[in-house]
Order: sequence, then structure tokens, then C-alpha cells
Amino acid sequence: MTTLVEGGRIVTAAEDYEADILIEAGRIRAIGDLEGTEADEIIDASGHLVFPGGIDPHTHLDTPVAGTVISDDFDTGTRAAAVGGTTTIIDFAIQEKGADPRSSLMRWHEMADGKAAVDYAFHQIITDLPDSLLPSLDGLVTEGVTSFKLFMAYPNVWMLDDGAIFKAMRRTAENGGFIMLHCENGHAIDALVKESLARGDSDPIFHARTRPALAEDEATRRGIALAEMAGVPLYIVHMSSAGSARAMAEARERGVPAYAETCPHYLLLTDERLAEPGFRGSQYVCSPPLRSADHHDPLWDALAAGDLQTVGTDHAPFFFEQRLVGKDDFTKIPNGLPGIEWRMGLLYHFGVALGRFSLNRFVEITSTNAAKLFGLYPRKGEIAPGSDADLVVFDPAGSTELSVATQVTNCDYNPYEGMVLQGAIRAVLLRGRAIVRDGRYVAPRPAGGFVRSAESAALSSSTLVS
Repeated sequence: MTTLVEGGRIVTAAEDYEADILIEAGRIRAIGDLEGTEADEIIDASGHLVFPGGIDPHTHLDTPVAGTVISDDFDTGTRAAAVGGTTTIIDFAIQEKGADPRSSLMRWHEMADGKAAVDYAFHQIITDLPDSLLPSLDGLVTEGVTSFKLFMAYPNVWMLDDGAIFKAMRRTAENGGFIMLHCENGHAIDALVKESLARGDSDPIFHARTRPALAEDEATRRGIALAEMAGVPLYIVHMSSAGSARAMAEARERGVPAYAETCPHYLLLTDERLAEPGFRGSQYVCSPPLRSADHHDPLWDALAAGDLQTVGTDHAPFFFEQRLVGKDDFTKIPNGLPGIEWRMGLLYHFGVALGRFSLNRFVEITSTNAAKLFGLYPRKGEIAPGSDADLVVFDPAGSTELSVATQVTNCDYNPYEGMVLQGAIRAVLLRGRAIVRDGRYVAPRPAGGFVRSAESAALSSSTLVS
């Protein structure tokens, strides 16, 4: 089947021009003035932007957390991603302590296979790394999972000590993998939590107060130092604080191959949400926590300047009823916010429309940089002959209202309820197939599949990611 996308304004990380796009067998075949070209389907994109499908580098679907399971599985969660303009997600398989991490990867493959509405890749969370399991990291790389997430928080659960983190970094220097770090000082946070609960301070707001920005800032600098000693690139997930953004800027200025993401909720929401009455503040519990508003502008500035490279969602929704387990103890509240459906729209509105960065930078931080960092480029994150025809047709003159009443995300609230965003998605194509039209997922069956990750551009000697 051939598809012709006619007359759109094509925007990539590097270019901005008007042209037609011919798609054949799921790939882009030609770009240019293709007037008179015959195709099985023609999509009129005149007056619209056409940019690469979004890549969300940080999602959690169908994942067990705190005795419950995230409310979006690979069906509902990826449909939500699709209607929001995201055509590829990278989810996290979680190692069970003592087990070969490849066994958990098999479970995640089983959960996603045949259910995903968009394409997907995987990161592997490592929670236990004795020397006997180091060869498993090599095996994961050969299986197309090249990024490993390690925690500096959650002692006795997911946290690895600095020695294990350094050991993992050294191993990736040999096998071509890429380390991702959750940066918070877990031991200091645990001490603050115990003090808070002993005082009877157990409401959701104390989740934020016991995870101060300094705990993130310190761990960020320590993680960067470990990566420098190991001589490897580093990717820091869900950065939420101004101090961490400064640490990233300083590291990159001295030539450290360090990269980081933030999330829409750290750019737009504040810790005041955790104080909402009726235990509704529990719906805003995430880690790192929401911060005060004075962290917003430094994060936006770091995105615009190239000190942060991507925006993921850390998508992890729960129903309010699931949160009630922490009614008398905030440490038992399942952590996470929804976001997979609104990332692209929020960043266009608050980034491009409000003049914080250009359309080209928008494409970089929502798609191209993630593709490069996680070994999916140029198949993903680009509009060029030979690339997958993952495209978003976007109407900059339209508008989109965010509401729990209309969302696809399987969750009973919307953190951005009532916001009206400039711009509207008119169509989304996945490998040339129109899967979304005017806000509805229209593919008759799940269209997504697993995409193997190759070596990260972060390992290249050339500077490919800004």
C-alpha cells in the first residue's frame, strides 16, 4: 500500500520546509514536489505541520507497584500515546532480585506482544548486580535492549550502592550499553521519612517534604562523578530540580557526555497539589516529587539551551482507590502520574506557542534526541527516505481541551484538567498506517511491535545530541 501526505510543512530537528511525502511498505520512499503521484491513500496536510512521531523514552505500563498494578496496560496506555502523537514508547522491564534480568524482559515482551497500539522498545531496570549477573548485561545488548536503569534511591528495594553502579558503568563501557540513573539520595530520604512519620506527619504533602531538592542535586552530582570515573556516557531520568539542571549544564560544559530528561509535570505542576483536601493530594505523589514553582523556569531554560535533551512522561497512572492504601502513611501511596497522552500537546503549547523554543527544538526533545540516545535513529525520530513513516499531522490553528471526560488514559483524573492547548492532532501514522484521525484511535487491531535498540549516539565520538 502507498500513501501520499500532500502539502504539509515538514518540521524535523534540523529542517523546516513544505513538501509531499510518499510512503511505501511502511517506510518513507520520497520527499519533494510529488504532484501527480498516484497512491492508494492521500492525506491532505496543507496548512498543517508534519513532524516525526513522538518517542516517549520513559513509560511504565502494566507494572506492579506497591502491592497493586499501574492502571494502564499495553493496550490502553499505547492507545493514549497514539492519540497524543507518540508513535514509539520505551518501557521498563524490572529485574527481580537474584534473578537473571533477561527473565523479566521475557515477561514484558509477553505483556506487550499483540496489545501495543504503537511501537515499543525496552529499558532494563537492574535491582541486583552480583558479579555472576554481569554477563547478563552483555546478553541484553545482543537482544536489542541496550539501556539499563539503576536506582540511587529506595534502599533495600531497588537501590544499588555506588560500587555496583560503578561496576555496571564499567561493564557498559565494554558492551555498548548505556546507563540511566534515578538520582536521589536514598539513605538521607529514608532518615527524613522516619522522622516525619514519628512526628505523625503522614499526609501526602510530606512525601514532597521528605524528598528535598538537595537530595536530588547531591545524587545527580555523584552520578555524574561516577560516570566520569568510569569513562562512560550517562542518562539521568526525570530531572525535577533547578540544582540538578545546573549540575548537568556544568558537566556538559566541561565535556562530560551526560544527558537528561525532565517530565511535563516538573515543568508545569507544583508541590501544592499534594496538599489538596480529601486525600486528593495522593494523586500527585511521584518520585522525585513535584517541586515549588521556582524550579520551572530553570528546567525550561535548560531544555531550550540543550542542557536537558528529552522530555519523557514517567507515565504511571493509578485510580484514586488504589492510592487509599496510603491513607495513614504516605510511604504506602503508589507513586506516579499519568502523562503519556498529553506530552506532545503540552510541550507544543507551553514550549513553542509561548516562545520558549523553536519548532525544530520541539522535534528534538520529543522525538529525535530520544531516537539517537536509545539506538532507534534514523529508523525513528526522522523524516527522510528510508525512515519509518511515523508521522504526526498537526493543526497549529486548532485547539485541544484536556479532560478526564475525554481522555483515553485509563485513569480517573487528569492532572491538567480544563487546560485548553493551542494546536490539535489531525492524524497520526505508524509505519505509514493511519492509526489516529481527529483524536480517535482508528486502527482495527493493535498496530505496534517491538523495535530493537542499537548502540546509542552517546557512544559516538561525534556530538549528535544537543
